[in-house]
Amino acid sequence: MHKCLNDKIFVTISDVVTEEKVQAYVIGGYIRDCIMQRHHPGKDIDIVIVGSGINIARKVAKRLGGDIRVTVFRNFGTAMFRFNGYELEFVGARKESYRSDSRKPEVKQATLKEDQERRDFTINALAVSINRESYGEFLDPFGGMEDIRNRIIRTPLDPDRTFADDPLRMMRAIRFASQLGFTIEEKTFRSIIQNAKRINIVSAERTVEEINKILLSDKPSYGLLLMERSGLLGLILPEVDNLKGVEKKEGKGHKDNFHHSLKVLDNISRHTGNLWLRWAALLHDIAKPVTKKYSPETGWSFHGHEFIGGKMVPEIFRRLKLPLNEKMKYVRKLVDLHLRPIVLSGEEVTDSAIRRLLFEAGNDIDDLMMLCEADITSKNEVRKTRHLENFRLVRKKLKEIEEKDALRNFQPPVDGTEIIRRFGIGPGREVGIIKNAIREAILDGLIPNQYDAAIELMLEKGKELGLKPVNDPLNRDKDQE
Repeated sequence: MHKCLNDKIFVTISDVVTEEKVQAYVIGGYIRDCIMQRHHPGKDIDIVIVGSGINIARKVAKRLGGDIRVTVFRNFGTAMFRFNGYELEFVGARKESYRSDSRKPEVKQATLKEDQERRDFTINALAVSINRESYGEFLDPFGGMEDIRNRIIRTPLDPDRTFADDPLRMMRAIRFASQLGFTIEEKTFRSIIQNAKRINIVSAERTVEEINKILLSDKPSYGLLLMERSGLLGLILPEVDNLKGVEKKEGKGHKDNFHHSLKVLDNISRHTGNLWLRWAALLHDIAKPVTKKYSPETGWSFHGHEFIGGKMVPEIFRRLKLPLNEKMKYVRKLVDLHLRPIVLSGEEVTDSAIRRLLFEAGNDIDDLMMLCEADITSKNEVRKTRHLENFRLVRKKLKEIEEKDALRNFQPPVDGTEIIRRFGIGPGREVGIIKNAIREAILDGLIPNQYDAAIELMLEKGKELGLKPVNDPLNRDKDQE
């Protein structure tokens, strides 16, 4: 296993641990990725010290020279620092366990073998010695190498015990299966089903980190289907779990919105690594269960599911501890607007409708179009081709209107402050009426998106409302510009 230790940083660590007379091993993800020749042999390196990880981290940092800041987590006997693009974590060999009601583990010193036992999966319990007398020796007590060959996720100990120690490992099993395209071994998966409810003691921050990694894998539906089969999806993301199933009335059924949403997610994942666009794809139909109606004349409908779905986004983000900033607003906007281009593509596309779409979507218009194209999952090839052809027309129109009218993130050329000043009035109903009239006229193409045309309409609307322009020297200056 010398090939995994071909950076001189390992020689430096080996020198330090030899002088300190302690045993040290590189363990976990770095070794796994090196063996699998994953495109980024991870830059995170975990080093297990049979003794104090903190002491060795400080000594190695000093030996490497320069101004290296060592971060210490005393409760866990852990220390870490960054060097040459690596993030090195030194941890004393330990065993840990969680009480049934606690998120905080109890940590005790241990041997290397005990440390490997407490690892989540056999593929992450692989270790390579960096001790001088056994440098490069490979330690695989649980058959992790064979599990890599057979593409299997399995726990080193009885899975019930491994998941009792840290229930997040159930999500990690699914995340690794999703990222690596591995299968979860049968006994391990049965244990996830039996222990699923214990995920509730894990903090939302830790759980959502695993969901994000599943969403960023090449085929996210694989991980989400495992979450659904194990019962974890219903506990963590009930809104998505509720999309499952097809109801039939009078022989008419709607499509299974859960499988449809996963297909949309996979479709979009082929074109973008944008996590938040992938979240929008997953959540775009979440309000379908609450808006579902059946009528004998028209069959199944989900009227308003886009707006109600948009309103559900902030609550989901809050509960999962996802960012409540621009990222959440972006996902909400895309859920809100995801039907608009589809509606446009089915009819004669007017300039006015395109202007309104540009005005509302702003800089996210390209992502919205990508979501809409991913949303076409019909097995009817003729219908699918027709929709995609219409979307091409919508995209062409968007480009033409954008070049002509500059409406992306459009702000009307005359704002409320100017209206107040021109007519010498206070804020109120009239200001809103005039602003609205200017915006609508521009979006309908009745006037160009230009200052002079907007001023002219402002004066006209003011007259209708019984307002007169005041003799303000600032106005005269403006007129003379």
